[in-house]
Amino acid sequence: MRHPVLTALCLVGTALLSGCGGGRDAEVDRALKSLSAADESNLNEIMLTVGAPDEAVAYFRGAVEKAPDRIDLKRSLAKSLVRAQRPAEAATVWSQVVNSHEGTNADRVAFADTLIRSNDWSRAEAELSRIPPTYETFERYRLEAMVADSKKQWTKADSFYETATGMTTQPAGVLNNWGFSKLSRGDAAAAERLFYEALTYDPTSFTAKNNLVLARGAQRKYDLPVIQMTQTERAQLIYTLALAAIKKGDVTVGKGLLQSAIDTHPQYFEAAVRSLEALDAG
Repeated sequence: MRHPVLTALCLVGTALLSGCGGGRDAEVDRALKSLSAADESNLNEIMLTVGAPDEAVAYFRGAVEKAPDRIDLKRSLAKSLVRAQRPAEAATVWSQVVNSHEGTNADRVAFADTLIRSNDWSRAEAELSRIPPTYETFERYRLEAMVADSKKQWTKADSFYETATGMTTQPAGVLNNWGFSKLSRGDAAAAERLFYEALTYDPTSFTAKNNLVLARGAQRKYDLPVIQMTQTERAQLIYTLALAAIKKGDVTVGKGLLQSAIDTHPQYFEAAVRSLEALDAG
């Protein structure tokens, strides 16, 4: 099978050969426009997915300046700004997208996500409320759970977290968020179970590992859980346990764990050394 781009080039060549006189005919123009659109689409996809974030922002900002009515380019600019960790700027662009005649429910969900990244929870909630209840996606329910969490509407948050978890094959992130929510409410045992579950989907997530140790420490479980970890991670997790023990008032246990973290780390563990010296001095 011929490559689509080669086929398009052949069409252009055929049209040029068949023409006579000075101008290109309609068939040539159509072929060139089709080829140009395909090239632009491919380049846009590359910039969105594998291009450096700041380079992608510059590329799409320039494209929008040349074609300010192109909502697809504004959408790509907003996504690039999020990738570049510039959510406030991205929110401005998303607002233009969702308020255009081409704005979609998916765009509004992305807008709400960006507002949460900007810590603008009230506006995020308002945008989510504008989405019809029939629009049911993982991202929508994930954000609904986070908004309910921010308002301490625990029953509502749990319902949304559960729904979101069932709508994806990779729920590690949402399970971790749900676990942290449980931990913040003081339900460390439930949090521990959720962090364990998150690690079954993503055993490499250090955030989930650290949160799991925090949940165990909150229950005065000062031994490390049986999970996959590197030696450096082991030292860092022991350090987390040490801080949890000290926070609970178990200072002697905490000091022992700090020394264990120092002995376990393959390099000089400055944070643990400082903490242990501060305890000794105090």
